[in-house]
Amino acid sequence: MQKAIGIVLLILGIIGTIYFGVQAIQQSESFNLLGYEVAVSSANWTPVIISAAVLIIGLILSVTGKTKTK
Repeated sequence: MQKAIGIVLLILGIIGTIYFGVQAIQQSESFNLLGYEVAVSSANWTPVIISAAVLIIGLILSVTGKTKTK
């Protein structure tokens, strides 16, 4: 049971990290400063951090989770 929950959390964490990460990257602005291009992100990184935490928790649960034995 614990392993199944871990796999579900792992999948949700991967999807969330990719989705919110792409959104955050697209919300960046760039400008030139002394000939160098500087990118500044105006995105909210909280959903990316939460998704990454869910991914890590799911990974831990799926690796250390016990399976049912008969």
